[in-house]
Amino acid sequence: MVNKDHFYRTFGELLYVVAMSDGVIQPEETDALDAILKEHPRGEEIQWSFDYEKNHNNGDIESLYKKVVAIFSDAGPNEEYDFMISSLKKLAVASDGIDVQEAKVITNFSKDLLDRFIKDLAKEQE
Repeated sequence: MVNKDHFYRTFGELLYVVAMSDGVIQPEETDALDAILKEHPRGEEIQWSFDYEKNHNNGDIESLYKKVVAIFSDAGPNEEYDFMISSLKKLAVASDGIDVQEAKVITNFSKDLLDRFIKDLAKEQE
C-alpha cells in the first residue's frame, strides 16, 4: 500500500509528465499549476514533487510515466483520481489548448490505471 505522502508526490510527477509531454513547460502551464494546487490541501507537497522533477529529471518522461502508473496501481482506487484528471486537463489547456501528446498522456493514464486495476482484481479472484 502506498502512503499518502508518496501518493501526492506521485501526482506531482504525473503533472510534470503532462507538462513536459510537448517538450517544454510553458509559463502558462506554471501559472495554471499554481492555481490548481491552491485548491488542494496537499498542494505544496504536490508542487514540491513537480519542481523536483523539473529540476532533476533526465528527460525520460516515458519511464517516469510508467513509474507513476505502477505506484497509483499499488495505491488502488482513490477518490482523488477525479481531481487528478481534472487537473491534468486544466494544465494541458493552459497553453494553447490540449495538444496531441498531452491528450495521449491524459487518456492513457485513465486507461492504463483502469487496466491495472482490472488485472489486479482478476489475480485476486484466481
